[in-house]
Amino acid sequence: MHVEDLLRLESLDLTLLWGDRPQLTREISGVTATDLEDPGRFLQRGELVLSGLVWWSPADDEAKAERFVAALEEAGAVALLAGEETHGGVPAVLVEACRRHGIAILSVPVHTSFRAVTDTVYLRQWGDLSRRPAAPYALPENVRAELSRLLADGTDPDTLLTRAVAHLGTPPAYVLSATGRTVARTPTAPLLPVRRAAEAVTAATTLSVDPDASPYAQWHLHLPEPVETPPRMLHEIAEVLAQHRRATLRHEATARGRAADLLALIDTPSSPAAPAALGRALEACGLADQDPYTVITVKGQADDDGTSDALTEALRHLTDCGFAVGRLPTAEPGEATAVIGTGEAAAEGGDTIATTLKNLWPTLQSRNAKVPLHGGISTPATTPGTLKGALKQARYALTAARSRRAPGTEAPTSNLTAIEDLTTLGALLRGIPADVRTAFGIHALGPLADDTNPSHRMLLETLDVFLTHNGSWARTAEALHLHVNTVHYRIQRVEMLTGRDLARLDHKLDLKAALLCR
Repeated sequence: MHVEDLLRLESLDLTLLWGDRPQLTREISGVTATDLEDPGRFLQRGELVLSGLVWWSPADDEAKAERFVAALEEAGAVALLAGEETHGGVPAVLVEACRRHGIAILSVPVHTSFRAVTDTVYLRQWGDLSRRPAAPYALPENVRAELSRLLADGTDPDTLLTRAVAHLGTPPAYVLSATGRTVARTPTAPLLPVRRAAEAVTAATTLSVDPDASPYAQWHLHLPEPVETPPRMLHEIAEVLAQHRRATLRHEATARGRAADLLALIDTPSSPAAPAALGRALEACGLADQDPYTVITVKGQADDDGTSDALTEALRHLTDCGFAVGRLPTAEPGEATAVIGTGEAAAEGGDTIATTLKNLWPTLQSRNAKVPLHGGISTPATTPGTLKGALKQARYALTAARSRRAPGTEAPTSNLTAIEDLTTLGALLRGIPADVRTAFGIHALGPLADDTNPSHRMLLETLDVFLTHNGSWARTAEALHLHVNTVHYRIQRVEMLTGRDLARLDHKLDLKAALLCR
């Protein structure tokens, strides 16, 4: 396949920004997607380079674009395909740099995914290879034929991976998920701990199987030991695995539809769902005999598919639990919910689900660090009829998780909260919607809610310290470096402005809650 062939494909809708006949007739040997400022060491001669241009900003000088394109020329890249989404177009300085170095440059519109380009190149090459003798850097014809047959038969990923690398001397090889879950491994590959596998996913030598999938749903081909294998051959193996991956994603989409039906029944506004209908929905999701159940709700990016991918990937680490991930009819954008059948895992005792997911959460969050990922977990629902209550618990815990802030900032911090974590008044109040908390605080504190008044701020500080020290006049005075009489005077002012009697426990609790709601 040549560079000019891509321009003829209406489905890709690419635009030639610069390139003459010598550049456009170059043969493409493979594709690499990168946003490194200096990608040269990861490129192979003859490759097409895809870049979203995240490495460049309008404030950068021409030298930065010059260094990037010079690295492409030195590595022998045939062309640069630059995405328009990041900057709304392709910078002119980059086009000029490509002109100087003799690298064809094409723009990729927002509606064309990098995966579409990658698939086009490798599927075209795959078809070409099946009709002619194997090129020096391609899988042998007999291997391609065998892998095609295995894909058609729906072979498991372990067998597919093992057969794909068999002609390389059967080196240790893995297919790893975004969070380090081992999807497949060859017989020569030892078990890889999740933590080490998660690190391997980000290694420069690991090849993404499906780079255009969401950050949480990607698979990665990992060969821990160096092998004398042409990059084109590894890309073809990755493409075989990508075809298997896309088949599994189609099954997941169907399963999510069944899960959405189940969640709609659970979230029936007026009354509980009929037991028979709920039983049929659980059975369709493979959860009919897996009670007790736990419900988890997760909120992430606006694209709910990405959040569903994140939740699905997290739950696959619960090896002994079935689950159904879907979207509630009343869900916010970017919200996904799952019903987990804890079954025998619950009978063993302990908080296996919450502990496993909390340990995994930082790794899951790191796969899309710019978007905080929050989650709420219910207590177990002992019967299908109590799933509605478990759903309410999960959503309440999610609200509490989203209200948490990183220390010293106003930014929300990624957090997974179980309903059992809400053991203090402050934690409990975090699950109440922010506008409700604000309204309660204003009503309970009265004029003191206006903390722009310096006198009110002073009284609020005194009230907070007084309640923190269990109403002790002496300890409050000591903490604030005041005379006891001054503390008495200030508390009297608080009582007068709020209409509360701080000798009463219920009034103390009201004002403590109001302070926590500020």
